[in-house]
Order: sequence, then C-alpha cells, then structure tokens
Amino acid sequence: MLRLTPFATFARMDTDAHTLSTLWRRLVPLYDEREARAIVRVVLDDAFGLRPVDVYAGKVRQFSADERQHLARILERLEAGEPVQYVLGTARFAGRTFEVEPAVLIPRPETEELVAWVEADGLAPGSRLLDGGTGSGCIAITLALDLPGTEVEAWDVSPEALAVARRNAARLDAAVKFVRADLLSPPCVAEGFDVVASNPPYVRESERTAMEAHVVGREPALALFVPDDDALRFYHALARLGRQCLRPLGRIYVELNEALGEETAGVFRRAGYDPVELRRDQFGRTRMLRAVLPSNPSLKQ
Repeated sequence: MLRLTPFATFARMDTDAHTLSTLWRRLVPLYDEREARAIVRVVLDDAFGLRPVDVYAGKVRQFSADERQHLARILERLEAGEPVQYVLGTARFAGRTFEVEPAVLIPRPETEELVAWVEADGLAPGSRLLDGGTGSGCIAITLALDLPGTEVEAWDVSPEALAVARRNAARLDAAVKFVRADLLSPPCVAEGFDVVASNPPYVRESERTAMEAHVVGREPALALFVPDDDALRFYHALARLGRQCLRPLGRIYVELNEALGEETAGVFRRAGYDPVELRRDQFGRTRMLRAVLPSNPSLKQ
C-alpha cells in the first residue's frame, strides 16, 4: 500500500529550487525515476510556468501560500495514482494542448505516429475523413488543422467524450463534425470517405493485469478493453464500414494491439483490402496498420 505524505506537509513545504527539483522522489512508488521526473516537469511547467532548465539552475521564486496549496493538492492526487493529465486537465498531442478528463483516453505518442502517417500520405483538398472513436478529438482535430481543405467527421458512442472533443475543437478553432455513433452498429453514410482513421479498443481483458494501475483504474474501460474471445471486433467493424463508405482507393489507418498485428492485418486482407501494411512505432513495436480499398467498386460487398 502506498504511504501518502499528509496534505498539510505539502502545503507547508518550502519551494526552493532543491525542493522542487526533487519532488519526483515522492512519485517513485508509482512510477520509475524517468517517468516521475517527467511528470514533475510537466506539473511545474504547465501549472506554475516554471521551465525545467530554470528549476535545475536554481532560478526559481518562492511560491505564494495559494500556490503551495495548489501544488500540495496536485501531488496528493498524483500519489493516489491519478494520471497527471487528468490532474491538470490537459494533455499534449502533436504540438497542441488538449483538454482531457476521465471520460476520454489520454492521447499517446503512438497515436501521434498514426496521425503523422496519414499526413505523410496526404489528402487532396475536398477529401473527406472519418475519425472512428474520437475520444478527446485529438486525431480528428489535428488532421483538420494540419490538412486544410479536408472535411473531417468524428464519431464516438460516449456523449461525455463528444462533449470534451467539441470543447477542444472550439478552443483550437478546428472545423470538425461530431456525431454520436457506435462503430459496432454505424449509421448509414450518405457521402463516401477517402480516409478512415481510428484508435479503437484493442486491449484484451486478460491483459488487464499487465497494465499499470493508473491506466486500468483511471482511463475509460469502454475505450480500452475487448473480450478475449472477440478481440478483433472493432477491426471487423471497421473493415465492413470501409467497404460500405470508402471511395475507391480509400484508406483505413488504425492503431492496434502489438500482440495481434498479423491477426489484425488478416481481417482486412480477408475483407478484400490490398495492400495491407503493418508499421512499427518508434520503439520497434508493431502498432499501426494501413489498408487500401481496391479501385474496382464491383469488389465491394
């Protein structure tokens, strides 16, 4: 069991450079040293405007009483296992800051790589793109801003997630159409899409025990987990959706479970997509897939 430092101790603590530069030690029971240091850097920068270089150089000011109390509350929540992004209410993604709360997944670097793949392949002005299972809206909003002239639509089954995504789009001035829709029983699509991008649930229930507690207990299970006996359900749904609504030579980009890369690719190959390409992330893990719909419309089911 974690031993929490009393709130009052935090609230009275000194905030000199040495104290601030060693705050990470309080988080080591939950995180390794590298991650704990990174979390503290984010807190000091985002919540208090203190750059890491200034903290370690000793160029810091004393906090006011209110600031010390604010820092104390932040540390208390972090020690209780709450992710720093939920504590601060924001997460960084592809060079922008997004609002996050427990109704949405915290954006991750591998999803940035998926978005970068879509952007590298490019889209002609006037193209239509769908983000299936948008969560915070990070995929849809980033692509809408980085690919001007693209018409972007984003679906999610959760009204709470859609509310967060809409706020992010409004704050970042991104033109995205948000729709409450379930990928497993999608609505009829009147107009076709040129690209479908998705980071669907793909963690098998049996893999829960291997995940960190601050992920399993804090992030929305609806957006994370699938049954072991139907682990590829969302990829089957996306393959069907693509055959119904993708234009000829349209593309699907998905994030996936690294343990199920070939199985996921097989779903799209059997559905008639060609070529189907798996891609590794920056850490060498198979985490992404691109599937192209054949150009002959008669192949559609």
